[in-house]
Amino acid sequence: MKRAIFVLCGLFLSGQAAFGHEVRPGYLEIRETAAENFAILWKMPTRNGMRLPLEPRLPENCTEIGTRFGYEAPGAVIERWTVGCEGGIVGHEVAIDGLVVTLTDVLLRFEPLEGGVQTARLRPNKASYLVPAEPSLTEVARTYLTLGVEHILGGIDHLLFVLALLMLVSGKRRVIATVTAFTVAHSITLALATLGFVHVPPAPVEAVIALSILFLATEIVHGRRGRPGLTERAPWVVAFTFGLLHGFGFAGALSEVGLPDSAIPVALLLFNVGVEVGQLLFVFAVLILALVWKKLPLATPRWAWAVPTYAIGTLAAFWTVERILSFWAP
Repeated sequence: MKRAIFVLCGLFLSGQAAFGHEVRPGYLEIRETAAENFAILWKMPTRNGMRLPLEPRLPENCTEIGTRFGYEAPGAVIERWTVGCEGGIVGHEVAIDGLVVTLTDVLLRFEPLEGGVQTARLRPNKASYLVPAEPSLTEVARTYLTLGVEHILGGIDHLLFVLALLMLVSGKRRVIATVTAFTVAHSITLALATLGFVHVPPAPVEAVIALSILFLATEIVHGRRGRPGLTERAPWVVAFTFGLLHGFGFAGALSEVGLPDSAIPVALLLFNVGVEVGQLLFVFAVLILALVWKKLPLATPRWAWAVPTYAIGTLAAFWTVERILSFWAP
């Protein structure tokens, strides 16, 4: 079983290298700064350095004020401008032109002056959004559940951590206990950080997350050489400890979107449920593919385990150095 997982890990890594983050979601923030005045933040995805043909379409009662300015960021072009909308935006339609001919989505965040943040997801088959006075609970639940699933499935560092755990842990009960410990831990810190009880700078968190993957890669190597470490003896302890850090990472992603003031518990719960659903889908997919691989009449070399292990370790080491160096980036 483990040998099959090792081989599948290698396939997963090569697939991620080829297709990872090929299509990124866009982000449109509309924040009311004064009565009928709105600050617009538009994060437009790019692919291979080329911007996607997307453009926000605000209601007809909105007029640009001042100069629009923009700058480039990794994987996106960011633009900011201000508009005046006579009568406000509530009850009017916001759309993304060009979205119907792409494979990406756009996250819309509307923040009125009096609170009550609204979040919606615009897709190629639903490229417009009629801004209501209050967001419906169903819309909030669907949006944040989807965000949770997509965040974990699009976060290769979190998935590599789970993969490394599966490569280390043997037995159904130990796998369940390990995944449960990871789930409980990151659920705790996700809630604490999102609700503002704990604040941890995102840069160190991202660096330590990369370091946690590197740690598991070294544990795999030691175990294969007859020196099993703490992770093989008590994987749930390691999963819980590092799960606390990964929870801060999830909270950082959620903070970029924000929570709707009128439905904070529902949004937070559904985002966390979405993370768990995505994580379980990934675990089940790996285990099922491993079982299928095991039944194939293929001979796997004894050294096959080293290929994905060292690939994971090398990638994690690169991320660790890169993220530590980012502390001093301008």
